[in-house]
Amino acid sequence: MLSALKNACDDYIAANGGGNGLFVTPADGLALMKSTTQVLPQRMIYRPALCVVVQGAKQVTLGDTTLDYAAAHALVVSVELPAFGGITRASTREPFIGLTLEFDVGTMRDVMERLDEPPAMAGSSTLGLFIDELTPPLIDCLTRLVRLLAMPDAIPILYPGIMREVCFWLLTGANGSEVCKLVSPHGHTQRIADAIYVLRQNFSQAVRIEQLASAARMSVSSFHQHFKALTSMTPLQYQKQLRLLEARNLLTTEAVNVTDAAFRVGYESTSQFSREYKRMFGTPPKRDAGELRKLYHRHDTGKPVPA
Repeated sequence: MLSALKNACDDYIAANGGGNGLFVTPADGLALMKSTTQVLPQRMIYRPALCVVVQGAKQVTLGDTTLDYAAAHALVVSVELPAFGGITRASTREPFIGLTLEFDVGTMRDVMERLDEPPAMAGSSTLGLFIDELTPPLIDCLTRLVRLLAMPDAIPILYPGIMREVCFWLLTGANGSEVCKLVSPHGHTQRIADAIYVLRQNFSQAVRIEQLASAARMSVSSFHQHFKALTSMTPLQYQKQLRLLEARNLLTTEAVNVTDAAFRVGYESTSQFSREYKRMFGTPPKRDAGELRKLYHRHDTGKPVPA
């Protein structure tokens, strides 16, 4: 059954120029990717999504936790997380092929509410990502979803129904108790997600922990505990990573200089910014931006192969 999904992905990629890179599709929240080479781990923001490996293998690291996953498995992400991700198995003969499907929380919540026996949400906070094995019904849904891309007129009509199927199989699967944390309005995951939204909207400004705890409807001590359990970092560490990731984006896509990038993301000292940038990405900002622009230019899609 996985071969049918691979063939569907191959057909879409070939019809849209082929080659390596990220292939954004007409279906909202769905992207395909291909790489004939391994990709070293790089820091990025993982949004709540199902990140599927169709062929090859990937690795993601968040804090002290490293997860490896290969074909017929997927990374399930419950909140926005800055993490390291890389492609660990890819070759010209057997390229890495994957797809990312962002979750529609409203659809997920509606499906859960309609279940006769919804999954029981685990009580304690856990890391906001895990590996799930794809079941045959879920693979079938994803295959039909990718094939649907060849019929743009049908996407707005049929895509919502297939998304509901995807949500159903995830919620009723072996990890349903983890998936349902995405949508429970009173659960710790959704509360921390509300605080992360405030943090992302104001990442370049000084944000008080009390403000974030209030957004999460928690005490400060409880907020710290659940935030770190879910993200493997403190709110201030999370904000720093947001700033540096946004600065990297400014340097590579808008071609601003290092000083402007530092100030725009909230740094008052260019030297401090450069030190922390190098510590996070391993290369000074100016050199890193130049290397990334070359990488962007080499790919047909204008974007680097995502990890």
